[in-house]
Amino acid sequence: MVDKKLLDILVCPLCKGPLLYRKSEQELVCRADRLAYPVRDDIPVMLEEEARELSLDEIEKLDS
Repeated sequence: MVDKKLLDILVCPLCKGPLLYRKSEQELVCRADRLAYPVRDDIPVMLEEEARELSLDEIEKLDS
């Protein structure tokens, strides 16, 4: 489980925007950049080259 205090201060490394923690997928999502950063062994990997690009469908599902 990622520490709540850590989640409160983490921002997207590209746009400095807020991140959404998706516990079941073990990733942190930046809606603005449409990127999902992995969380491995409860450690967020905040590197652009490690992030995966989200599809429009995935972004829409976040909003519902």
